Amino acid sequence: MARVSFTANLRRHLDCSPAEVPAATVRAALDTVFATNPRLRSYVLDEQGRLRRHVTIFVGDRAIADRAGLSDPVGAEDEIIVFQALSGG
Repeated sequence: MARVSFTANLRRHLDCSPAEVPAATVRAALDTVFATNPRLRSYVLDEQGRLRRHVTIFVGDRAIADRAGLSDPVGAEDEIIVFQALSGG
């Protein structure tokens, strides 16, 4: 199963511990996590279900390419890391 992890700045707002999920795509993995933590969805996705502008997702060491459909493939041993950008100076 793929592992979904969230960076500390997201965990500061919500309890979003790492999760092991069966999934073939980033969308399927996130949908599984959102099913148990629905409030997390609005931090990661916009109203149309696309990745928010200030959020980046990596599968392993590569950033996902499909920010709208989240159709990037996920392998059973992959780690999906969800980052929320920090701003300020």
